[in-house]
Amino acid sequence: MNRLSTVKGVVALFLIISTLLITGCGNSQHNEEAYLEGKTMGTTYHIKFYAEQVDPQAIQAEIDAVLVDINQSMSTYIEDSEINTFNRLDANEVMPISDDFRAVISESMRIGNSTKTLDVTMGPLIDLWGFGPDKKPTKRPTDEALANMVSNIGIDKLVLNEQGLAKTVADLELSFSATAKGYGIDKVAELLQSKGITDYMVEIGGELRIAGTKPDNQAWRIAIEQPDANPGERKVHRVLTPGNNGIATSGDYRIFYTMDGETYTHLIDPMTGMPIKHDLVSVTVLHPSAMTADGLATALTVMGMEGAQRYAEQHDLPVYLIAKSAQGLVTYSSPAFKPYL
Repeated sequence: MNRLSTVKGVVALFLIISTLLITGCGNSQHNEEAYLEGKTMGTTYHIKFYAEQVDPQAIQAEIDAVLVDINQSMSTYIEDSEINTFNRLDANEVMPISDDFRAVISESMRIGNSTKTLDVTMGPLIDLWGFGPDKKPTKRPTDEALANMVSNIGIDKLVLNEQGLAKTVADLELSFSATAKGYGIDKVAELLQSKGITDYMVEIGGELRIAGTKPDNQAWRIAIEQPDANPGERKVHRVLTPGNNGIATSGDYRIFYTMDGETYTHLIDPMTGMPIKHDLVSVTVLHPSAMTADGLATALTVMGMEGAQRYAEQHDLPVYLIAKSAQGLVTYSSPAFKPYL
């Protein structure tokens, strides 16, 4: 496992791919169906596409090479990865960065500045609460420890320019758990498109990007999982037709632990340093970029129901929310999301 999947990978499984809904019937005309699967970023990938006269094995080799490069750049579990090299830097030391790294840190910072609830410098805070590679704490972090941690994290302590990336605080560390998987999906989608493949579904760890159609112009249809299903049970909550979009779902109901009678979820508010405590349990976001959908899904979950609704409407985002209430589940579809249901 690596931190790319530890924090969000399991949560991403809230959005399931229903076999009955996406399995193609086979193209009776020209295009052949190809299905690829493998492992990456501490999780798995599944890719389906329809194309003429392609070599799926050759394409998979190129896909694997792309994903290996991304993992080598952004995994905190690879000692000499690009992200770990940056995390070891002293303050104000500029590190030249790859194009992939620049794309992810740029979009992560943009989303963070816009939402105030996505912070890719929270790795040490995530570890402090026991949702990183370290074991969970035996007692709640003290208020002093939390305050000290919060004062020493933040994307405002990053400096990104043409020369590269630097930090103004020596111990600042990056973690791309909320955006790297989505970026990997986008890169795979770009690779397929460069081969002239326009009808595809790319999934990594539960996040997706879809384009085109299935045979006979059938639309791709995706199922959102029922968040209050019994443990071990998978139930469909809603089915949507996402069009040409990335799709990401985030929530707080699968990754948690209980300590001293309190339940702590893996989603943490960077402003307070505390795991979130509200009734919003699932957020699904559609966006042309899977990376952007990935980051926004996490950010909106941290906001809570009212904050997420307000942000979605202000920014005209296709967003679907599920919250708990005394009467059962409560749902919300933003105006921009309704056409996809």
